[in-house]
Amino acid sequence: MRMVIQRVSDAKVTVGGKSLGSIGTGLLVLVGFGKRDTAELPDSPAWKKLLDKLTNLRIFPDDEGKLNLSLADIKGGLMLVSQFTLFADCKKGRRPSFTDACHPYLAESLFNRFVEDARSLAPGDFATGRFGEEMHLDFTNWGPVTIILDSEDI
Repeated sequence: MRMVIQRVSDAKVTVGGKSLGSIGTGLLVLVGFGKRDTAELPDSPAWKKLLDKLTNLRIFPDDEGKLNLSLADIKGGLMLVSQFTLFADCKKGRRPSFTDACHPYLAESLFNRFVEDARSLAPGDFATGRFGEEMHLDFTNWGPVTIILDSEDI
């Protein structure tokens, strides 16, 4: 599992011109699953650690401008968007290969479970994209601050 976490001042996701959701200050998280991920991943220590890091990563400024506050501290919004292209392999040629991405059926199940688990921890507004759809994201990256978390590194 791989996540690209972006601190945002706002974010909105649309499909076919229809808004699926939006958040104010918080985190926009692109979530992808790789072929090494299994149906047992949600029961693993890595899953729990990633969820904990997501809500408790100290990447928001305190009153002195230091990155000391977490999403939980600021009661910020959380938007999750599925993103299989996080497992693109660009080593050969110019067209990315996606053979390292998880099979869509399993990836959808894992994403849906991640959404459930994250929703229960989200301190503020919560929104998601729609799995397998072409989505449009409008957001303002605040900082910019972008963090990559991978279950292989936990």
